[in-house]
Amino acid sequence: MRAVTPGADRHELRQIIAGLSEGVILVEPDQTIAYANEAALAMHGAGSLDELGPTVDAYRERFCLRYRNHVTPNHYPIERVVAGERFHDVVVEVRRTDRPEQDFVHSLRSLVAMDRDGKPSCLALILKDVTDQFEAEDRFEATFNANPAPAVITRLSDLRHVKVNTGFLEMTGFTRDTVVGRSVYEVDVLADARNRDLATSRLKEGGTIPQMEACLRLPDGGSRFVIVAGQPIELGDEPCMLFTFADLELRRKAETALRQSEARFSQAFRLTPVPTVLTRGKGFQVTGINEAFTRVFGSGEDKVLGRSLAEAGLWANDRQRIDFEVALERKGFVLGAEVCLRREDGANLDCLVSAERIEIENDPFVLLVLQDITDRKHTERELFDAIETVMADTSWFSRGLIEKLANLRRPDAGRPGAVASNLTARERQILNLICSGLDDEAIARKLSLSRNTVRNHGAALYRKLGIHKRSEAVVWGRENGFPLQSGGTK
Repeated sequence: MRAVTPGADRHELRQIIAGLSEGVILVEPDQTIAYANEAALAMHGAGSLDELGPTVDAYRERFCLRYRNHVTPNHYPIERVVAGERFHDVVVEVRRTDRPEQDFVHSLRSLVAMDRDGKPSCLALILKDVTDQFEAEDRFEATFNANPAPAVITRLSDLRHVKVNTGFLEMTGFTRDTVVGRSVYEVDVLADARNRDLATSRLKEGGTIPQMEACLRLPDGGSRFVIVAGQPIELGDEPCMLFTFADLELRRKAETALRQSEARFSQAFRLTPVPTVLTRGKGFQVTGINEAFTRVFGSGEDKVLGRSLAEAGLWANDRQRIDFEVALERKGFVLGAEVCLRREDGANLDCLVSAERIEIENDPFVLLVLQDITDRKHTERELFDAIETVMADTSWFSRGLIEKLANLRRPDAGRPGAVASNLTARERQILNLICSGLDDEAIARKLSLSRNTVRNHGAALYRKLGIHKRSEAVVWGRENGFPLQSGGTK
């Protein structure tokens, strides 16, 4: 650049710098701001030189500067130019004092031209707007620090760690100061890597490092198994490697706990004395049966596994199967449903079935427990038949014996709450339907009531009869002539 004196005409010089994309501010030795091109004005949100400031002091009043690259001199860059200082790559945040919401980030360098006598003749501040770059870096910094996945960034030029996030510090117990600035060999993120030679080769080349198991050395002398991977990135135009980690310790503990849980479940499933079946959530294909199931129903795994309960011929009543599946789909569980199931030899068994939907390794299953009540039902039927036969003709019995037989037939008759006359018409109607084998939902549909209303009547019925569960209501009702043949009230 041709040297010119402070008082010389700089018209040609201004023409040259007017069209530059970089901002240029010309300053006189007396701290007068002589000229600023359009780019420099735009980088300050100014429309004219007067708005920028005619002097260095005016500029200081209108703009607040903060150095970004860890340099904290006492003077603004424009003052350092006036002092004849040569500098480059100085990054500052610039904010207008009258518009605090408007700020910029500039990368600055100085230009000092001397005359023949060695005195400054042309002083210029060269500006580059790097606002977008630093905003992107700030967003990256925030995301990097907030990311729960452990991560370290290593500069490729000297293989030193330049950034570390909280996830890595929490996983390893290192502090930020003991990682940042250390080499990749001092805080070795590739220690005992399964393919360390490949990893170090890729690191030197700046290439992607594939996932591999490694063992980090911890500051307390311990170690931690991880999966490490490396991805080349640029950080402020500086080639770097982003190392990310997955903690294998947590996964191994979870896998161990899962295996132990599955082992306990398998053992309990196998040893349960009640027939138990595990099926898929959809289609009810059997995936497991226990020894009690084979003992009671006669079917082994070769006859049942992989087939649905219907295909295996377990259901004797298709209507009961459909009702069971609908109830399970609606509520997610079934408790003590009385059904008829078929043995392999064709014999029917009265059973209580309870089922619940469960998840195993995120897959839906159904666990069914089958209780054989055939003997109990048979005994009850024999007892009822015997009592009915005896009570059919009472002419040969004394009144006391008749009363004893009646008490045996209706063991709750002596309780005040078990008197049928105390029941309302609606309660008798519901008792009649219960004894007919209908559940609450079917009763609600038949009587055009809500399920809650049916349950409330049922609760009142139980209190009056002095009973606590549905099966007792069925026994009481059948002993007292329910269900009625006409379907009416008693």
